[in-house]
Amino acid sequence: MYNINRRKFLGYFGCSCCSLMLPSCTTVPITERKQLSIISEARINRQAEKAYENFRSKSKLITSGAQLEEIRNIGKKMEFAVSAFFEKQGKEDPTKNFSWDYILVDNNKVVNAWCMPGGKIAVYTGLLKITKNTDALSVVMGHEIAHAVAKHSVERMSHAMAINLGTTVADIFLGGAINRTRNTIGQNTGGLDIFKLGITNPFGRKQETEADYLGLIFSSLSGFDIRESVNLWKRMAEKNKGKEPPVFLSTHPSSAKRIENLNNWLNEVIIKYPPIKS
Repeated sequence: MYNINRRKFLGYFGCSCCSLMLPSCTTVPITERKQLSIISEARINRQAEKAYENFRSKSKLITSGAQLEEIRNIGKKMEFAVSAFFEKQGKEDPTKNFSWDYILVDNNKVVNAWCMPGGKIAVYTGLLKITKNTDALSVVMGHEIAHAVAKHSVERMSHAMAINLGTTVADIFLGGAINRTRNTIGQNTGGLDIFKLGITNPFGRKQETEADYLGLIFSSLSGFDIRESVNLWKRMAEKNKGKEPPVFLSTHPSSAKRIENLNNWLNEVIIKYPPIKS
């Protein structure tokens, strides 16, 4: 059996990781933030398509009416505006492979919306009680679409793969110390994972803030009044009063931080990203 000492192995491993990771860096549209992208977008989209169809088949959906039409109209405007914006910039349209679809989930207890990779969007009726108007709803939908445009799901899965690979190799040379430490921490904190607090959650907040910014841009490009975003988050803050976890425990920025960010971005976005006429 061929033997190699630990230092040499780690050196070779580091080189091989670099050769894997460096070509796998992509750039988020507009913000130009570099991100890791080990997994192909096509693979993620296929998985999302299956998950979306499964969700549709098991959920109570509203299939007609003014609320669903409002969602579809907002979505259609954003589809056009996002594609037209990148075309005018002479850049590749990040939504060119999307198969857009919109559903309204009949659930007043859930205040949420999401967009799967590939443009599959769900809005819950509970959210409409907070948005209250088309402009606010466009901000939420713009945020969710931004997650897909920025390929945040690809990035998250790529980071998870990289972290798992790195900790597994390190654990081999530490004789299982990492795994033992994680188990001990989990037992002492009621299952709270220090790796989640130290890596996953801050990374999640970065993505959420980026989606807030991009979503504001998409809403503005689509002709909606993005000033309503501040009122939306004031309503959200009131609803969540006393319920928001400390920031270090959350994957999302606090409502107060979001309002601060939005106020800082509004004038810039209105000037730099005016509506695109269809």
